Amino acid sequence: MKKPFKIMLLFGTRAEAIKLAPIIEQMKQEPDTWKPSIVIAAQQQRPLLQQTMDYLNLTADFDLDLSSLKNTNYAEQLSQLIHNLNNVINAGQPDMFLVVGDGVTSLAASLVSFYNRLPLGHVEAGLRTYDKYLPFPDEIHRQITDNLADLYFAPTTRARDNLLSEHHPAQQIYVTGNPVIDSVKERLSTDFYSDILKKIPDDHRMIILTMQRPESIGVPMERVFHTMKDIVETNKDVELIYPVYPNGEVMSLADEVLGNKERIHLIEPLNHGDFLNIAARCDFIVTDSGGIQEEALAIHKPVLLLREKTERQEAIDVGVVKIVGTDPTSIQQAVFSLLNDHKVYKKMDQAENPFGDGNASERILNIIEEYLSNK
Repeated sequence: MKKPFKIMLLFGTRAEAIKLAPIIEQMKQEPDTWKPSIVIAAQQQRPLLQQTMDYLNLTADFDLDLSSLKNTNYAEQLSQLIHNLNNVINAGQPDMFLVVGDGVTSLAASLVSFYNRLPLGHVEAGLRTYDKYLPFPDEIHRQITDNLADLYFAPTTRARDNLLSEHHPAQQIYVTGNPVIDSVKERLSTDFYSDILKKIPDDHRMIILTMQRPESIGVPMERVFHTMKDIVETNKDVELIYPVYPNGEVMSLADEVLGNKERIHLIEPLNHGDFLNIAARCDFIVTDSGGIQEEALAIHKPVLLLREKTERQEAIDVGVVKIVGTDPTSIQQAVFSLLNDHKVYKKMDQAENPFGDGNASERILNIIEEYLSNK
């Protein structure tokens, strides 16, 4: 193939945009080699995605409009995405499709790429729980995408070993690190200012909470909110910061349980840079997120994970993440240990980062360039 190589990238969520942004930025610096084409597919996350794209200075070349979908039915999303993506590929004529992670967007792109005999690169390949319902539906999305990929960009050696055990071709698997670590390295600031941090006394300890996964909404979220409220009320030097996910049910529950409470700060969703810098100044993170498990290692912050399993077992192995689920007793015990046991805290915040050194984007593009140059 001749340069510049036309690479189509698809994302539909804030997390996907953040992970692909360093690759896109690197492409833009080499216009003789790369011609990126950005495709977005947002539904309920559209305002968050637009906020993120504005912050990252990204502009979509194609917008797969999912506004007609009034719910989060994955089958309906997949059907519409496949139909629209097929039209976009015909219009854009890319040399390769590049996707990240485990969203319905990645699944749709992998299927459409396969039907069009278009090479597919998968960033974050090989992460596994081997439980098809945890996380749901992400685990199966990622496995199917890996079954259809041509280049596997595994973030860790464990992810590579998972792919090898599943008999994916060894010569197509590369350990690159995760490009989200590239983003963290670029966006941390020593002179960061925030109105919310200014309100918190210097001698108080801070916990940042994020909770937004679909399976968390409802009873699990209510349990966690009440537990975090109790923790703040029984520890007079603890402050809780919660960027509220813009979902009606989440906002209502957060206001009901956590609203107008002393030392609990309900704030608007943060851009990636502000989140990282606030999290870096907190004592630890309580979250149901996947990507934050990786980012926490880069900013040396312990994580209490509000899930039953994680596809990022590396974070458990090195000790920075502890699974607590949504059981109040488990959460309270883990928080108590981090607040009161210095040895427990230091063991978690000093862990080595297995997810990369901040140079994943360069590695990924070098691999793609060699692959396409030989086709």
